[in-house]
Amino acid sequence: MARERSSASIVAALIIGVAVVVGALLIRSSLERTSREIAAVEEALREIEFAGGVPTRAPTRTARPDPNRRYSVDTAGSPSRGNPDAKLAIVEFSDFQCPFCSRVTPTLEQIEREYGDDVRIVFKHLPLSMHPQAPAAHAAAEAAHRQGKFWEMHDLIFADQKNMSPERYVEYAKRIGLDVERFEKDVASQEVKRKVESDVAEAARLGVMSTPGFFVNGRYLRGAQPFSAFKVLIDEELGRS
Repeated sequence: MARERSSASIVAALIIGVAVVVGALLIRSSLERTSREIAAVEEALREIEFAGGVPTRAPTRTARPDPNRRYSVDTAGSPSRGNPDAKLAIVEFSDFQCPFCSRVTPTLEQIEREYGDDVRIVFKHLPLSMHPQAPAAHAAAEAAHRQGKFWEMHDLIFADQKNMSPERYVEYAKRIGLDVERFEKDVASQEVKRKVESDVAEAARLGVMSTPGFFVNGRYLRGAQPFSAFKVLIDEELGRS
């Protein structure tokens, strides 16, 4: 009798163990599916936002980029970090007032840590019309780029999206050691304005209708995707198994 109870206990324990494992797998699958669905909803909302146009003259947009194609993106003169001779470039079209752009920043940092000199990150301006504070932020970041401090300004703006103003950008310029007089002239310059407009026009030609939008060695990836989504493309491009 005792032996039968022992056997029953073992069987019960095995059943419980299997149930726990299966339950964990189902929960993980559900969470991953939910994450993808949330990302899709966020992307749809951002596309609605873009529909109002851009703060500069908006050229005619093409269809959204095809993720199965490889696109050529002009990175000349754009801020970048990482190995300039890296095997792979991730080009980001971003909006400083977009919360999703801020959210994906840690993911890009994780990519840099994981892949080191194999990856270069490039920033492209795409201020959206529904973000009234964005144009001034992009002008400030581009002006800082003229003095070699784009990423410092980039990080400060994203760190406090609730307090975006030209006065705050002057404070940031002082904090990161810029020539403030030159910074203020550059912010108001036609050269900086044309650079931002050029990036916006290129985004429209490529069909990038929301932010953030990425090109991984020319292959399009939209939205604030998790590290795992980038990893798939990066490993394919680098020939990793």
